[in-house]
Amino acid sequence: MAGNPADAEEITLDVYSQVWRLAKDYTPQRGSPTAWLMMMTRSRALDRVRSRTARTQHEMVLETTFDQPADQQTAEESVMLTQDRQRVRQAMGLLSPEQREAIELAFFSGMTHSELADRLEQPLGTVKTRIRLGMMRLRSALSGPPGGARTHAAGEVV
Repeated sequence: MAGNPADAEEITLDVYSQVWRLAKDYTPQRGSPTAWLMMMTRSRALDRVRSRTARTQHEMVLETTFDQPADQQTAEESVMLTQDRQRVRQAMGLLSPEQREAIELAFFSGMTHSELADRLEQPLGTVKTRIRLGMMRLRSALSGPPGGARTHAAGEVV
């Protein structure tokens, strides 16, 4: 039941130690001495098997965790990601404060349009329009060259 001789030896030692400590508590009315020893031995063996199973599962989780390669970015990927973040920040700066607040709450806080309308104390249509116009402005700014926002001939930032 133990699975290997070393565990069986430890279980036997545990049972004999327990018998030595609890011999005074043995009552013949509950069963024979052999049955009492077998019950204790079985309990110890089950405890040992459960303990080993739990330990093995934890060890397997740690091994798979540490065997996985870390998400490593190349220097080029890191630079590109930083540039993308800067472009998004710049594009967000082109939005009106109302548009920026509505988009940030919708995308970064995960709020629905109805929740936004309640939080901003604005009509639902107004919130939807702010998000739609803000997203159009962001799309236009981010689809341009990496240097920044595009402008119309009239000088209006798009």
